[in-house]
Amino acid sequence: MHWISYISLFSTALALVHPRQSTVDSFIASESSIAKAGVLANIGRNGSKDQGAASGVVIASPSTSNPDYVYAWTRDSSLVFKLLVDQYIGGRDTTLQTQIQNWVASQGRIQQVSNPSGTFNIDESAFTGAWGRPQRDGPALRATTMMTYGTSLGASNSYTTGTIWPYVKLDLDYVANNWNNTGYDLWEEVSGSSFFTIAVQHRALRQGAAFATAQGDSTRATTYTTQAANLLCFLQSFWNPTSNFASANVNGGSVVRSGLDANTILASIHTFDPAAGCDAVTFQPCSDAALANHKAVVDSFRGSLYTINSGIASNAAVGVGRYKEDSYYNGNPWYLCTLAAAEQLYDALYQWNKLGQIPVTSKSLAFFQQFSSSIAAGNYSSSSAEYSTITTGVKTFADGFVAIVKQYIGTNGALAE
Repeated sequence: MHWISYISLFSTALALVHPRQSTVDSFIASESSIAKAGVLANIGRNGSKDQGAASGVVIASPSTSNPDYVYAWTRDSSLVFKLLVDQYIGGRDTTLQTQIQNWVASQGRIQQVSNPSGTFNIDESAFTGAWGRPQRDGPALRATTMMTYGTSLGASNSYTTGTIWPYVKLDLDYVANNWNNTGYDLWEEVSGSSFFTIAVQHRALRQGAAFATAQGDSTRATTYTTQAANLLCFLQSFWNPTSNFASANVNGGSVVRSGLDANTILASIHTFDPAAGCDAVTFQPCSDAALANHKAVVDSFRGSLYTINSGIASNAAVGVGRYKEDSYYNGNPWYLCTLAAAEQLYDALYQWNKLGQIPVTSKSLAFFQQFSSSIAAGNYSSSSAEYSTITTGVKTFADGFVAIVKQYIGTNGALAE
């Protein structure tokens, strides 16, 4: 449920440059408060739907059957609190500090629980049931959230030095020492090497090197820098040059799929760096690689795969699922994935406005020709007619994904899986 409120953070600034459809604006405005309330309701110990969770623990869902999701995932809770931390340090909600520090304390306790990485009971005890584990993205995402909060407090702040850094370096050491071991993907189905996992691990170690330097730990900073470079090199091996997309998993054993997966779009938005421009190596949202991948993934859900997508134009938004071969609860589009497709495009629009130009390469050409068949490879400045055509088309495309979510939203604004 946190995804719709996450997307609203980007859309607020974006609206100043690229006004959206008024119906989409009003939906985001109303749904953001509903989504945030839903997130807070799932956080122990005072959340109205926390099912008795310990203080700071984020439950995945209050649902106890079909499916039973009353557990805590390191990945999910870290992504939830990354949003809340961003809101807090941005001054959008100054009431969140206690919640944030309760989560930090909870994660510090969970770190010491012997357990396959990924899933815990909501009382912070080990979960020993059958599940796809280890999940090696969790420590990286948790470190990123904690470092973001710690950086906002200041490198010499006693809470940063005495609480956050001891927790963060445990996670970053784990990532540095284990990134080249296989684990389960973010959908917890494929044991191998996941694009999403490798991408967020790279981000965490890059950020971690700077954080370690600020803490005076040059040895760790060097280690994190070295392993981040190795991760970035490995990330390039996921690219499929023939079909122009990033495969979601490699070394996946007997699992045979096309490789087209919202995993890669989610990786792009969760490693978005406004200072990185349209860098393709780090798969920035406006890069030629990420945009080509966006088209390939979205196109894989067109046609008759999902009934709601039938009859939709080839350059219009559709409901996006996890991957086209998905059979979990009969597959279907996911709110999370459909909104991620929108968010990548909003991020790209933000970057193009910041850069004052749009780079189009042979790799990304098919993406841009969705909005104008006459577009050719080249750089289009913000003063050009082509720039206006592209940004208008991309904005409409992005809004279309949000509009699909609006059309099929649950009762009272609920966004279930």
